[in-house]
Amino acid sequence: MPVNHNESKRKNRASKTAEFVAFFRALEYSYPKERRLFEDPFALRFLSPFLQTATYLSRVPLLGRAVPYLVDRFGPGARASGVARTRLIDDHLSNAIDQGIEQVVILGSGFDSRAYRIPHIKRVRVFEVDQARTLLVKQKKIKRVLGFLPRGVTYIETDLNIQKLEQTLVKEGFDLARPAFFIWEGVTNYLTEQAVDMTLRFISTTAPGSFILFTYVHKHLIDTLAERPSMRRIYRLLQRIGEPWTFGMIPEELPAYLEARGLQLIEDVDSFEFRKRYMNPCGPHMKGYKFYRAVLAQVKSKDPELQIRFFRSFFH
Repeated sequence: MPVNHNESKRKNRASKTAEFVAFFRALEYSYPKERRLFEDPFALRFLSPFLQTATYLSRVPLLGRAVPYLVDRFGPGARASGVARTRLIDDHLSNAIDQGIEQVVILGSGFDSRAYRIPHIKRVRVFEVDQARTLLVKQKKIKRVLGFLPRGVTYIETDLNIQKLEQTLVKEGFDLARPAFFIWEGVTNYLTEQAVDMTLRFISTTAPGSFILFTYVHKHLIDTLAERPSMRRIYRLLQRIGEPWTFGMIPEELPAYLEARGLQLIEDVDSFEFRKRYMNPCGPHMKGYKFYRAVLAQVKSKDPELQIRFFRSFFH
């Protein structure tokens, strides 16, 4: 069988989309402290020299404004959607920790830095799950920044398209009897339908009171991505780096989809809604990327008030 050199090269490097998301977070850190949606001093360390240079330029008075402007011109809404969903997940995670969650699982952790920057994260055990190459690059960079790898973080090599999560997560010390908070950000749209199904079914077997916050892309967009003039740049980029979008969901079908997999929907919001929560609802950053959505769901509990208490605590 002939060797696919492009595929081999892709598997031997860290995810490029993970780097792009880190770039968005690094640009956010370039804003004045009072304007930032979150604090992420680690994001810059995950970037290539080119993107690091772009980030440094974004901090130059006046000239720096051109960097986010050009990023937004290339993919309208991508950066704003990315940083707003980061803040949304940060808030839900912090709330879960305050409510007593003791385990956090970050699926497809990429260059996610929550295990190192979220207040009180040291109270919980964190499991970072991703493909081997991305984890290797990440651990090297974290060790370079901190001088050590935090004892409360466990790195688990898993390709969700190939391996079952329960075979790797439980083996590394995840406790099925204790509630957990799962984060699955910017990942489902790169997986197969079977991988998403198996992962959600496994999460439904964890302790009642566990939560999952995941993002997804509207299936209709994925089915017509190559045909949309406004999305052709994004489509070509994803094809070029070998990370195409492969799986989507339909919002109207989501409650029944989750119910069939032992999960109960709490909220499903598009990127316009979660940008509106944290940004000026009349600004240009509200355009585009409405097809990206964020979902909070709970493993079914015998205590029906459990999810209500959690959800209310977040909004009050």
